[in-house]
Amino acid sequence: MGDDKTNNLSHVIVRGGATGFAQKIQIGSHRLAADEPVESGGTDTGSSPYDLLLAALGSCTSMTISLYARRKHWPLEEVTVSLSHSKIYAVDCAECETREGKIDRIEREIQLSGLLTSEQRSKLMEIADKCPVHRTLTSEINIRTKEKAED
Repeated sequence: MGDDKTNNLSHVIVRGGATGFAQKIQIGSHRLAADEPVESGGTDTGSSPYDLLLAALGSCTSMTISLYARRKHWPLEEVTVSLSHSKIYAVDCAECETREGKIDRIEREIQLSGLLTSEQRSKLMEIADKCPVHRTLTSEINIRTKEKAED
């Protein structure tokens, strides 16, 4: 509803040359690099796009869990989120709707440090799935692409 820019959290600009895979990423005042590993034809000058996606999910997961624990005044000391991405055959995924071809699988392992009760740990693990990036990745995503004229 309303202007498309209403819900923008940040503006990301990615620039790359016509040769190779190296990319310069600008997110507000922050600078990152993306590339592919040497074995994939890149120069390994930055994280791969899938690694950046995993970093977004992992950081959002950790932030969401930590925020919830702070609000509840629970003795959470640290959250460590380890992630990996792979492609699997859909028939090997019992909980997936897709039954043919390959699908993306993200494995997420969460370590909670602190003197938490088993009930608190259970609730924090449940809260992990409520992080905004997780919700985005598991919902329908609409990506609009248009060509921008050169400046």
